[in-house]
Amino acid sequence: MITSVEQYFEEGCGRCALGGTPDCKVHTWAKPMMLLRNLILECGLEEESKWGVPCYSYQGKNIAVLSALKDYFVLSFFKGALLKDEAKILEKPGENTQAARIIKFTDSEKIIHLRTTIKAYLYEAIEVEKAGLKVTFKENPEPMPEELELAFEKDPILKEAFDKLTPGRKRGYILFISAPKQSKTRISRIEKVTPKIFEGKGVHDY
Repeated sequence: MITSVEQYFEEGCGRCALGGTPDCKVHTWAKPMMLLRNLILECGLEEESKWGVPCYSYQGKNIAVLSALKDYFVLSFFKGALLKDEAKILEKPGENTQAARIIKFTDSEKIIHLRTTIKAYLYEAIEVEKAGLKVTFKENPEPMPEELELAFEKDPILKEAFDKLTPGRKRGYILFISAPKQSKTRISRIEKVTPKIFEGKGVHDY
């Protein structure tokens, strides 16, 4: 995992075998991502590497991250669901996402065209943090997998650890465990993520 933003642009995020090679996704989008990076920094946000990607914060509160994918790169707002999105450019990164919203890019032209709008969204996100606004998560909107309920019955300490997680992390585990059709696969997933639950981490946290 990379430890600085400069290293990210030089070597990639380090989360796959392509890191440090010409085939790394970061290198595919390096030039327009640097343009977007500079625009973000113009808004006075603090920059550091978190989770292997450039993260931008205001007074210690996470505002947004830059991330390179195969077919595009994104500016992801942690509390994008609270933004007005008057330009209708925000998307959910996943069907079940509740808080985050992203803007997809494939070139510099879109950044230049939306320059004023992107900065306005960043400033609005800063105001969201200043006001202390929080996303209201739906508490377990999906049914609890039977296998997870049985695991809780067998191990009350596991249930206690699960109950201490944030609503978003709980939901992430429920979706992850529920996905397979076969019960034995769901049980296998529970065994796989149990250490993370005890550590208070989310299903995709490192």
